Amino acid sequence: MPVEQQHSDSDPFDPFEPFEPFERELSAALHHTGGDFDTDRAALAAAGTARGRRLRQRRRAAVLGGATGVALVGVGGALAVPWGGSSSVARPPSSVSTTPHAISSPAGHGVTSDEMIRTLERLLPKGKFSKAEGRGVDESDPLVAPYAQVVYDDGHGAAAISVAVNRVLPGGNDARQAVQCPDKVYIPYDSCVIGHLPDASVVTVTKGYEYPDRRVDTKLWTANLVTPDGHHVSVSEWNAAAEKDAPISREEPPLSAAQLKELAAAKDWRGVVDAIPEDPRQTQEPPAAQENGKGILQTLTSLIPKGLKVVAHGSADDSGFTYVVVDDGKGRSLVQINVQPDMSDVADDLFGRGSETLSDGTKVAERQGPGEKGGDGVVMWTVDTLRTDGFRVVVSTFNSGSQQTAATRKAPALTMKQLRAIALSPTWHA
Repeated sequence: MPVEQQHSDSDPFDPFEPFEPFERELSAALHHTGGDFDTDRAALAAAGTARGRRLRQRRRAAVLGGATGVALVGVGGALAVPWGGSSSVARPPSSVSTTPHAISSPAGHGVTSDEMIRTLERLLPKGKFSKAEGRGVDESDPLVAPYAQVVYDDGHGAAAISVAVNRVLPGGNDARQAVQCPDKVYIPYDSCVIGHLPDASVVTVTKGYEYPDRRVDTKLWTANLVTPDGHHVSVSEWNAAAEKDAPISREEPPLSAAQLKELAAAKDWRGVVDAIPEDPRQTQEPPAAQENGKGILQTLTSLIPKGLKVVAHGSADDSGFTYVVVDDGKGRSLVQINVQPDMSDVADDLFGRGSETLSDGTKVAERQGPGEKGGDGVVMWTVDTLRTDGFRVVVSTFNSGSQQTAATRKAPALTMKQLRAIALSPTWHA
């Protein structure tokens, strides 16, 4: 029987203490780069390679560089897939057996979208299916992950259910991130339980919401499983017939936490992962980013002006992203930073009209605007800098301890001048 670890909000949060033996996936590690981030999520499921990590850093750079977004930390390990993608297969309603059960695994190369869909349907409890879509194993591009999705109705209301599978480097950053609980500063949720299976696989079940700001109360429950061999299975379900833009059709998603875990742990999905060609570029992990994140946090904390107390902090393993929440006695204020080398190729995108160039060639852009993440009255102030060698430091602050909650103060705790001093500090190069 699996041994479960209950995540408690009352526990002190140390973002640098690894879970056993894994942490958090990309960021779903990109599942929620905000509630409005509509992209081909199935393709992002393979972002565990060096190429994928670079793409994620570019995305974070573009998002954090603007006034309307924020780099993501602690996404809840949900590799959900697109609704309405081009690689879809329509299927008529059907019904299957009462409980999930083992079937012959579609292992081997040539796994088709039909096989992915049939496997998902057979592993679900008895019900009716419609609007099925899927993608099989694409041997030409291992960064395109197989997935299947259906609208499932057990007689109590239609619900979207999806599964995506992928190969991750055993013990690597993406493997750890896949099964780490989200950070509530960015992604609110009701519960997150980390379980360990007898074969040493780790599975995390999170009960949260499609929209972090809860502007629509669509529930999103996910199960993410990573095996010691690097199989990653992500299952998602909603209490609506689509993840977005569909009315809520039932009070809760149809599968219980135990059923989600069982579906993610089905041996069938591991056969699909085995059929995914190994990416020759994924031969080793880059230098450990966890220590890098710890150093960024220490540097940021040392640069916080006197009179501001750091009351919370966190970071993302696979990038130079870190945040702190400060309080001067007048309300909490979120401060977040991205430290990124080799960003010269996006200079024109980030530093346009209104930016300045200092005497040493450093580019600086300052922005002030709404937080745009749903919190009432939340504003976001940003200072973005790029040195001549491509070293970028961008720091933002908010007048709330989280973008998802209402403003706790009229203005952020740090001034634009103080943000500028942090971003331009020579300490970052050290």
